[in-house]
Order: sequence, then structure tokens, then C-alpha cells
Amino acid sequence: MTEAPAPVFVARNLTKVYPMGEVQVQALRGVDFDVFPGEFVVLLGPSGSGKSTLLNILGGLDVPTSGHVVYRNQDLTAAGDAALTEYRRDHVGFVFQFYNLIPSLTARENVALVTEIAASPMTPEEALGLVGLTERLDHFPAQLSGGEQQRVAIARAIAKRPEVLLCDEPTGALDITTGVVVLEAIARVNRELDTATVVITHNAAIAGMAHRVVRLADGRVVSVERNQTCVSARELSW
Repeated sequence: MTEAPAPVFVARNLTKVYPMGEVQVQALRGVDFDVFPGEFVVLLGPSGSGKSTLLNILGGLDVPTSGHVVYRNQDLTAAGDAALTEYRRDHVGFVFQFYNLIPSLTARENVALVTEIAASPMTPEEALGLVGLTERLDHFPAQLSGGEQQRVAIARAIAKRPEVLLCDEPTGALDITTGVVVLEAIARVNRELDTATVVITHNAAIAGMAHRVVRLADGRVVSVERNQTCVSARELSW
């Protein structure tokens, strides 16, 4: 038998409590979560279920109140600010609902912001080609559609060849047709770069693309399902 690959992430018993004045808001309540190399995981749940909090902890943008997250052999919960900054820079690509592109820079220049500081990046042209924007290299964000801007954001996230791509509602601001194109770009990155990919969404239709679907509710993992067959973005029933 082939030995199973070691997880990229191992998260155990994560809790996160935010003080809101005199009230304590519990965003995570004892979450266990693993991600494996090359895996496409969808984190599914309604607003307020803890999806973004979990993603931010995995990405080193936030720390849990209790519990542990280990990336490879690095305990992120014990890491200081400098180590977390290095971790985010070298290993993680982020894609958010809003594109956060710099308006005065072209698509190529927006991606180059990352390639100039990464250890072994692809070129901006390679990254933009991977998301189908070879013809848009020298366009400014205002000259691009919403879907094209999101694909520039994906290219920027993957240009440093991250081991992990974390996507927070990447189609949340897009119509269905444009969302399909963006999801195709994310799936292609996962497939061709073997990048462990976590997509959080409240849209249950997207779950069909994933190798594994993890459902959250009220800060807890309520189910984990594995898809026997993954469908393409164009085959999803919206």
C-alpha cells in the first residue's frame, strides 16, 4: 500500500474568542482540520459560521485563542510576528472577495509586486497566462472586468509558487458566468501546480468541484464529505 502523504496543515482543537465590549463572541469552538498536498477543499457554511476566522488562522493572519496549527513541521501558534510574516510571504497565496489591485499599475505590474520579493517565482507573464490573461498584461484594473481583476488577483497570489492557496469567497462579488471563469482558474492552478487549495464559500453549488467538503456551523465542523467525482466549474448546478 502507498503511504498517505503528510498533511500540509494539521489544526487541532482551535478556538477563537473575540471580545466585543462586554460580550465574548466565540468564532471557533474546538475545530479539527487537515489539508493535504494538492487537495482542493471547500469550506462551506453560512455567514458567521467561522469560515473566515479559520482561513485567517491557517494563513497566519490571525492566531487562535487556544489549540494548535502546524504547517509542515512549523507550529504557527508558537510563531512570532517575524516568523508569521516569513511564512505568509514564502508559502501562502491569498485571494479575497475584493481584488485589492493597485489602480495605477497594470496587470503585469500588480503581479510583479509579488515576484520581486519571492524566492523562486514564476514570471508575471507565466502567472497571468495560467489564469487566461495573456492578452491583458498591460491593462490597468479600470480597463478590466470584475472577473478579469479577480483573475489578476489569483495570478498575483500564485506567482510566488505557494504551497497553499487560500480563497475567501473568491466569487462573492461576481455574477454566475464570471464566477465560473474564476473558479476554472482556481481549479487549473490546483491541478497544474499541485497547490493545496482551500476555498471558503456560502454557495453550496461550488462544493461539487472539491475533493473534500467541510461544513461549518456555529464555529464547529458539522460534517466532512469526500466527492467521488469532482465536476468542472461549468458543470455546477447553480
